[in-house]
Amino acid sequence: MLKPLPKAPVATRIWLLFCSFCSAAGWILSSVQQLNARGYVVVFSGIALFVWLCKPANPVSGSSASACYHKLKRRFRSWLPASWLGLSVMALVGGLLYLPTNYDALAYRTPRVLNWLAEGQWHWIHTEFNRLNTRAMGFEWIATPLIALTHTDRFLFLTNIVSFLLLPGLLFSLFTRLGISRRMAWHWMWLVPTGYCFLLQAGSIGNDLFGAVFAVAAIDFALRAKESGNPRDVWFSILAAALLTGSKASNLPLLLPWVVAIAPSVPLLKKRITVGAVALLLAAVASLGPLIVVNLKYSGDWTGLRAEKVEALEKGSLLNVANNTALLTIQNLAPPVFPWAGAWNEAVPRHMPTGLKQRLQASFEPGGARWLLGELQIEEAAGLGFGVSILLLLSMAGGRRKATGDAGGFGFAGMHAISIIACAYVALLAFMVKSGLTTAARLIAPYYALLIPVMLLSPGQAEVTRQRWWKGAAVVVLVIAAMLLVLSPARPLFPANALMAGAEKGSRLQERARAVYGVYRQRADAFEPVRRLLPPEAQVVGLVASDDPETSLWRPFGHRRIVQVTKKDTAQDLLSRNINYIVVNPKKLEMFFDRTFEQWLGEIRGEVLQEVTLPLRVTQGPSQWYVVKLKNPIPV
Repeated sequence: MLKPLPKAPVATRIWLLFCSFCSAAGWILSSVQQLNARGYVVVFSGIALFVWLCKPANPVSGSSASACYHKLKRRFRSWLPASWLGLSVMALVGGLLYLPTNYDALAYRTPRVLNWLAEGQWHWIHTEFNRLNTRAMGFEWIATPLIALTHTDRFLFLTNIVSFLLLPGLLFSLFTRLGISRRMAWHWMWLVPTGYCFLLQAGSIGNDLFGAVFAVAAIDFALRAKESGNPRDVWFSILAAALLTGSKASNLPLLLPWVVAIAPSVPLLKKRITVGAVALLLAAVASLGPLIVVNLKYSGDWTGLRAEKVEALEKGSLLNVANNTALLTIQNLAPPVFPWAGAWNEAVPRHMPTGLKQRLQASFEPGGARWLLGELQIEEAAGLGFGVSILLLLSMAGGRRKATGDAGGFGFAGMHAISIIACAYVALLAFMVKSGLTTAARLIAPYYALLIPVMLLSPGQAEVTRQRWWKGAAVVVLVIAAMLLVLSPARPLFPANALMAGAEKGSRLQERARAVYGVYRQRADAFEPVRRLLPPEAQVVGLVASDDPETSLWRPFGHRRIVQVTKKDTAQDLLSRNINYIVVNPKKLEMFFDRTFEQWLGEIRGEVLQEVTLPLRVTQGPSQWYVVKLKNPIPV
């Protein structure tokens, strides 16, 4: 007799509703120019009142809460969930100890939120660095109320902690519905989240883990709806799919397996049409749809790539597929600690055929064209990673023996489940055709949960987890994951910088480690030396930069506003916006403004007050920055 299906997780439903309401609140408050702390207090108070009025007549009793506690206590007595819980605590501690250092977040995701709050509404930001405008906004709409109410970005990592905690239960539910045995699903529900792209982002503010939860929830609720016949499951599936696209445009291909999963349950939308219409409206607001509209309006291109001037990414070819296949393989099988990365990075371009090298350089970012690897897995680049990937391959090899029992999960691995899994691979192919980015393994983080099942559907897989060698390999995977959390340059759980500072000058690798940890230590507030040079009366400061950790210049949040300066801005334009001081990167200025720094300085009638050298990126070395003051314009 089959065991009863797991109940739909309340925590996941609450999370989907919360994220959807945050997106809706952001657009609604923007429409009335009240995107601020007061506006969010009003909105959240209204939601809280509505929830209180709609609370169930019979709330959860104390005995039920006690039973839930004892159930959780029993669950975490086993070594595998206990290990996952330990890793979760480590990630939480790292997030609490350190300010966020995720580079993309500091360069454009957090600054765009600060720009919106300064204006009291979403707006197309005046800039040459259009990632501030064109990228998906799902994570940012969660960050906006947190920043508005706390005036700091320290607590933004909680979004990813919640996502990480939701993953195991969702994975078990999805895997069993796709035909994986309960035993295998139970083991892998704890192991898959130890993939480096999930674990290293759990204490971070990267947005790949954030989208992965929605990918799993969208398919899971769709399959639940088929089993339950409850339209509520359809609504939550639609919300999850919308949030999946709203978190990142590269997740769009995953709508294909979702459509296949939800298709049998579409007729359920005819039930309770009014509530269904509200859910569809909320999903539309939380999806990528609003961004597509504004990208079309302001750049004439729904992807926004035209505004970003990323020509290579507009191409698609079989070469992209081949190179992305190589990148995914290399990045997921690279050792977690790879001291020979420097030698690898020098050898690959040297041995790569010239014709192939030129073609890759025309279609991929430099790192992707040269197959670059790092000495240590970090959140900005990590995919599923060496540990989980190798264990999956070993499990496949060891699962050839015929299973003796419990090999069919819910007995649901029919053509529908197989079609969903097949469409996930088609979605991955669509991604690889278009992508020319370096960190392919990280970007497909939301795809992994739908790609893994094909490796675990063998009837013999249920016996593999009973083998001593498999348990030993799983322990090694967990130990490596814990090691990476401890060594993470973004949030080291050991006194890295104190040890590095006290050590004598050593080998090239030691000096590289010293530089990496040093850069990460100051990245969250990288522009602090520049900020100290700005006078207190400089409430609005101009900035000429591109893909630099601008967030630091805003600290403390709410004290001053940073305004991007473009090549068309004249001295009168700047002074009319109360910009008397400008922070300038001369290399970026000459790249985007089509003139030298000296020519631009003469045009705006500016003078250099100070020069500062900042180590923003290890790979690029220190960069030069100027603080420029504008002189009064000549009277006309």
